[in-house]
Amino acid sequence: MAEQTSWYKKRWVALGFLALALLVISLDNTVLNLALPSISRDLGATLNGLQWIVDAYTLVFAALLLTVGSIGDRFGRKKVLQVGLLVFGIFSLGAALSRSTGQLIAMRALMGIGGAAIMPSTLSIITATFRDTKERAQAIAVWAATFALGTGIGPLVGGWLLTHFTWSSVFYINLPVVVIGLVGGYFFIFDSKAENPRKIDVPGCILSLTGLFALVYGIIQAGISSWSAHNVLWAFGAALVLLSFFVYWELHSTHAMLPLRFFKNMSFTGANIALTLVAFAMFGSFFFMSQYLQTVHGYNPLQAGVRLLPMAVAAFIGAMFSARLAQQIGTKLTVGFGIFLAAAGLFYFYKVAQVDTSYLKIAIGMSLTALGMGVTMSPATNSIMGSVPVDEAGVGSAMNDTNRQIGGALGVAILGTLLNSAYAKSIDKIVWPSPLPAQAVTAIRGSVQGAQIVAGSVKAQSAPLAQFIVSQANQAFTSSMDHTLLIAAIIMAVAAVVVLVILPTRVRPYSEPKKFPRADEKDKSGKGG
Repeated sequence: MAEQTSWYKKRWVALGFLALALLVISLDNTVLNLALPSISRDLGATLNGLQWIVDAYTLVFAALLLTVGSIGDRFGRKKVLQVGLLVFGIFSLGAALSRSTGQLIAMRALMGIGGAAIMPSTLSIITATFRDTKERAQAIAVWAATFALGTGIGPLVGGWLLTHFTWSSVFYINLPVVVIGLVGGYFFIFDSKAENPRKIDVPGCILSLTGLFALVYGIIQAGISSWSAHNVLWAFGAALVLLSFFVYWELHSTHAMLPLRFFKNMSFTGANIALTLVAFAMFGSFFFMSQYLQTVHGYNPLQAGVRLLPMAVAAFIGAMFSARLAQQIGTKLTVGFGIFLAAAGLFYFYKVAQVDTSYLKIAIGMSLTALGMGVTMSPATNSIMGSVPVDEAGVGSAMNDTNRQIGGALGVAILGTLLNSAYAKSIDKIVWPSPLPAQAVTAIRGSVQGAQIVAGSVKAQSAPLAQFIVSQANQAFTSSMDHTLLIAAIIMAVAAVVVLVILPTRVRPYSEPKKFPRADEKDKSGKGG
């Protein structure tokens, strides 16, 4: 007891190091997005390859979250956090040293193992450490604000790095953050675990990993070839079978990695649905945001990072004030308002985004979207964590992060596929003023960065042709992006309506279902009827 009291006094310092551990995850996501154009040029990655560099990490991350959350509940959440930081650091180094798209995808997948250990551990430790509901809401608001801040300053940090160094530097930057998180966490973070931990659900982990991988692979490949291609149909068929078996197993397993009883509580279910749909729209739309600023508008990485900074400020402000707002008007209205605000920002961006749109108009749309997401994330996360027992905080945290990552992976895959398909169709309609080799047309069709490379190669022979290629590719990319922004805005609006319908006004704590004695037990107790 005395030891727990000593650790409890350090809880706010511990929160700082938990926030730093989370920062390495959020920094990595946004820094990488800014580096995608450079990676595309240096490694020759197409849009499909860029999607897999993002999705390989996200799929492994999402598939392992529930299992790693269970391991943390059983063996200690601090231990899992420290191992996760170490793994994340090692394979960040491997990513920095990659010399091909395939190597980078593999390293990103292995980084996902570390990320899957870090993110749920930070949130479950906060839930186990801050037992007072008001303090917990404030701590989760700091957690959400840190994630938003990292997401926002990532482009600025990445822009500076990419201006002075190669794209490998965006992975090297993870290493000092990991070291500080390891040392500080060792001395200040209190380890906790469940009193009655669940067994590890190995079949559930394997089925979810393979099923989700097949699903997203099919979606991405459909944008490259067609929805009726044999490999796409096989992937969708495998996903249907594997995910069906996953649901069946979870319904009948005594130690399911997905605790279905939690879904009876709408504070849990409603918030998870909201976060999934928000992540779908957010990750999908942000995937091509940096490409729009750098490739279409011509900003270098640092200039693009500076111009993305208002998003960080808006998201940070929204997250920090969300806990107070939720206390005043309730979780339902706060989350619903935040999502509607984000939807309005995406719709505004859809209306104004053109090849020559001024930065001020772009910044307004990005800031509105980021502010809405900042307002949404903290109370939605608090709703999930407040609706599960502390003894299963690791599983609750993992469920929160799983839905966020699944939504993000599908968002990048589906919206990226829609963008890629629309872009390719636009390129196919172009009548070139001079004949181009088939290889050049394929490169232009593959990505807007590929179009710029082709334009650079023909500029010496024909400057007008080079300018025509760049102009047509930029227009094709922007018009395709507009369509995906509209779809993302509609999805966000639907999410807001869902929240207002099913999410309770206040968080409903989890309560065990009542167990009624059987008739023979009543007779034995002398109380039978």
